Amino acid sequence: MRIHILITSLLVLSACMGSRDVQLPPDEQYGHRADDEGPGGRRILEVTSPESEESYFYYPAVLDTIHVRPAPFDSAYVVDGQVPVEVLVKGSLPDACTELHDLVQERLGHIIEVRLQTRRPQGAVCATVVRPFRFYFSLEGTYAPGAYTLKLNDKIVPFMVRERSRG
Repeated sequence: MRIHILITSLLVLSACMGSRDVQLPPDEQYGHRADDEGPGGRRILEVTSPESEESYFYYPAVLDTIHVRPAPFDSAYVVDGQVPVEVLVKGSLPDACTELHDLVQERLGHIIEVRLQTRRPQGAVCATVVRPFRFYFSLEGTYAPGAYTLKLNDKIVPFMVRERSRG
């Protein structure tokens, strides 16, 4: 009997704790942005247009970590029972000349494929210096509660969109 009461109490307690708002680390919070430079000296980069008269080599971006950040389910973000999702990518550029070039997304149901490319000028003599970066982007469309898979270059990141529990 005591075991039954103990198990029931633990289940009720865990259900109550699950409904609390948990403060996520900044990199996992929807909408959080580092100003100009994030922790670890990672500069905030954006995709830029190339110089039209220059010829380039194109490569997949080298990625260290990926944070997928669904918007919270409160009235400010919910549209027809779905929320936007953003991604924070941390990576590094291999030299002083390489830049972020292009971001292409394709969504097939619960699988989102994204390609992030860099470019480097052909024939350029560049200082070999690793340049850590942060790059923010939003996934196209909105997402209903459920399980999804993000394929970003050679990385696979499963993520969940959770509806706010009421209770």
